[in-house]
Amino acid sequence: MKNVSISEFRANLLKYLRVVQNGEQLNVTSKGTPLATLTPPVSQHKTSRAKLRKLANTAIIHDVLSPIDDSWDAMK
Repeated sequence: MKNVSISEFRANLLKYLRVVQNGEQLNVTSKGTPLATLTPPVSQHKTSRAKLRKLANTAIIHDVLSPIDDSWDAMK
């Protein structure tokens, strides 16, 4: 994680935002005291895909098309 002073951050805002966008975390400090931590945005697509993969590994698939012995109102 990279540390940068608030004055340096202000002077080169776009440069540091690109650094964060490329995946690096950045601490903004004032007189050595951390003010904020900037992190890259979370990709909703990647997060959703990971959750679906995890769910797929635990899913139990059965035959849901074949009728059972019980008569349902929907089948009439």
